[in-house]
Amino acid sequence: MAGGLTYTAVDSTALSTAEYYGKALCELGAEHPEIVALTADLGKSTKIGMFGDAFPNRFFNVGIAEQGMFSMAAGFAKAGCVPFVSTFSVFAALRAADQVHADICYQKANVKIIATHGGTSFGQAGSTHHAIVDFAVERSFPNMTLICPADGMETVNAVRAAYETPGPFYIRINRGFDRVVYESSDYGFQLGKAHEIRSGTDVTVIACGSTVFQAVQAADFLKNSDSLHVRVLNMHTVKPIDKEAIQKAIAETRRIIVAEDHNVLGGLGSAVAEVIADYGKGCAFQRLGWQDTFSTIGLHEDLMSLAKIDSNGIIETVREVMHKDFELDDDWDDEV
Repeated sequence: MAGGLTYTAVDSTALSTAEYYGKALCELGAEHPEIVALTADLGKSTKIGMFGDAFPNRFFNVGIAEQGMFSMAAGFAKAGCVPFVSTFSVFAALRAADQVHADICYQKANVKIIATHGGTSFGQAGSTHHAIVDFAVERSFPNMTLICPADGMETVNAVRAAYETPGPFYIRINRGFDRVVYESSDYGFQLGKAHEIRSGTDVTVIACGSTVFQAVQAADFLKNSDSLHVRVLNMHTVKPIDKEAIQKAIAETRRIIVAEDHNVLGGLGSAVAEVIADYGKGCAFQRLGWQDTFSTIGLHEDLMSLAKIDSNGIIETVREVMHKDFELDDDWDDEV
């Protein structure tokens, strides 16, 4: 991506993913005067307030009125502006679903939604503030592009890709300080293309957002402990999903695990399952996430452990899936 950002090691640990987003948006705002920003009284929490500090005449706080905010954003887009809108993921996906559906997606309005506090990253706030169905909602809307970055640097790339690509975008980021996956933004980010972080021929783990770091940790551990070569795909773009990368993983590893901080129904796991079904070649397949249950209250790391989407849960699942044997031939009719 052009205009990549780099920060020192100290910056990387001091900045939250949302702060990377805030900085990237301010840089874009300096380059492009048509960018405006909207918040529903959450400028500080979502970090879009950084844009307001830099460009007060292009920043609009509508108060606690998320539905009206998204309709306003559609109007700004129709007037030639490029609106970036921020609120918590659960509010963007559920409270304002009708406005996102009818005002933004139906009209292909050039609105960029930066949905923060995604998944169970706001664990202490309770189940009403956990966004574990937002993928299912947003990816079902026609014309919507859905990205879930792995860390701050990937968020920078996602924000720039959203500006450069016409149409509605939903970018889901977490509340707090994500683990660093990429040291800079120049690693080959491509919209709609998975990034292979670890190569492998035994099993493939497909992850997005906070589970990417966990999958990498699991892959490195299993290589040393079990001599397993685990392919890790960072599926940052949930829609449009990278069908070619998934099909290649099926053909070369025949074992697929999806890890996401989301309900296993309707999210990344469901999107991968749809690709598998269309491909017509079976594989051992396991979805990790919230098993059609509401999440409980707790710290994000504890909730990830409960959902088995931390490194320990992924390690356990890889070992289980590796016990599913295949005949050593190319006959796809016998399968598992």
